[in-house]
This record gives sequence, structure tokens and C-alpha cells, in this order.
Amino acid sequence: MLLGMPLSEAAWLVLLILCGGILVGLLSGLFGIGGGAVIVPVLFEVFRVLGVPDDLRFQACIGTSLAIIVPTTIRSYLAHKARGAVLEEVVRIWRGPSLVGVAVGALAAAFAPSAVFKITFAIFAAFIAVRMLAGGDRWSLGKDLPGRGVLNFFGFLTGLVSSLVGVSGGAISNAVITLYGRSMQQAVATSAGVGVPITIAGTLGYIIAGWKHMGELPPLSVGYVSLIGVALMAPVSSYTASFGVRLAHWLPRRNLEIAFGLFLLVVSLRFLVTLF
Repeated sequence: MLLGMPLSEAAWLVLLILCGGILVGLLSGLFGIGGGAVIVPVLFEVFRVLGVPDDLRFQACIGTSLAIIVPTTIRSYLAHKARGAVLEEVVRIWRGPSLVGVAVGALAAAFAPSAVFKITFAIFAAFIAVRMLAGGDRWSLGKDLPGRGVLNFFGFLTGLVSSLVGVSGGAISNAVITLYGRSMQQAVATSAGVGVPITIAGTLGYIIAGWKHMGELPPLSVGYVSLIGVALMAPVSSYTASFGVRLAHWLPRRNLEIAFGLFLLVVSLRFLVTLF
């Protein structure tokens, strides 16, 4: 037995988390998303098997996802920065308002019901899916980035959504940056930079928000963060992020976008079904 589970079952769960870690790292570097869109669905099934109460399970997925993404996002940001693709001014402008958004999301985690997070994640996943399937890189709102006030709003929105669904915010920041005329490479790189403070602050927020429920959460949890999930998935995803960065600079991504978009539609429907 391992943590109250048969060894054969525990072995499959470990394998699932490790495989998810590989995919998470590749997606982080390739698409500029922290991987939460993959981590959260994987952990949701893992925590279901572990018997985590339904009203706490999604928050545990989000908190653990944010913690796992921290090293992946840092590694991705440093790799892109070395290539000179990061829009550092955007990172500086978004840092403050994004942290405010993270704080609001973490506060919601302490009081809001699980359904709020499921619905938010389903909408978020569907948004990314539609954008990828429709070839969102071709959409445009202008040839240059908007003023500081509009950027502050997008920064807050990025932090809030990230904290509610367990991602680094790349999906939103990518959309904003590319819609205003910057290249996908710059968007991916800048999203990674914005994601660093978001994931660190979000992890701390979910530790605090879930502190009172630690007796009901998976073994070796700190607040809403599962140390087992972090220990297994974070090193693998961090290592494979650099390979995703390399792919982002030369691999035609259309087929991957379509496949990932379809995956996210399935994930969105999966969480909506659990509401009924």
C-alpha cells in the first residue's frame, strides 16, 4: 500500500502524472501557456481516485497546478529572454495589476463554491479551443499595443483568470499581444515573463486559502497545494519546457493547435457534465 492505495493503482497514477508533466512542459514552451489546461484535468481525475471531497477537489487542482507551473514558467521565460523575444515593458506594466487579480482569485478560493471554478475553467478551455481551431493568430485589433490604462486592465484580467483556473495566464496574454500586432514568438516569450509572478503569488494564495481544509485534502498537502503532485510533475515539466521553446521557433504548429483545441473542448464538456 502507498498512501492508502494499492501499489499497482499508485504506479498508474504516478505514470499518469509523469506523462502529464512531459506534455505540460512541451505546451508551456510551444504555446506560451503554463500547462494548467492539461494539469488541472489530470489532477482532477487523480484526486477523484484519492477521494478528495468534490467541494474541495477543483481548488486543490488549481493550487497544485499553479505550484507545478512555477519552475516551468521561469525556465520558459529565461529561455525566451535569451533569444531576445520578451517585451520587458509589457511585463513591467502587467506585473502590478496581474498580482491584484491573483489576490482576488485566491480570495474567491477561500469562499466560493467549487462550481464557480468548474464553470470558469470550462469557459476558459472553450475560449482557447475556439481560438486555436479558428486560427486566432490571424485576428487583429490594431497594429500596436494599446495605452497603459488598457494594458493594466488586461493585466488584472490575466491575473484573475489565472488564479481561478490554475494557469500562468499565457492564453490571455498571448491573445492580447498578438491581437495588437506583435508576433507569436514575442507573445509567447512575454506571456512566460508575466506568468512568473502570477504563478508564485497564486501558489502562496492557494496555500493560505486551503489551510483550514488540510485534513480533508490529499496526503502531504499544504493548503490547496499537493506536494506529491508538485514533486512528481514539476521537475519533468520544467525540463521539457526548453524543448517546447525550440519547437516554437521552427515547427509548423497548425496541426498541433487543432489537436489541442479538440482536447480542450472535450475537457470543457467534461467539467460541465460534473455540474449536473
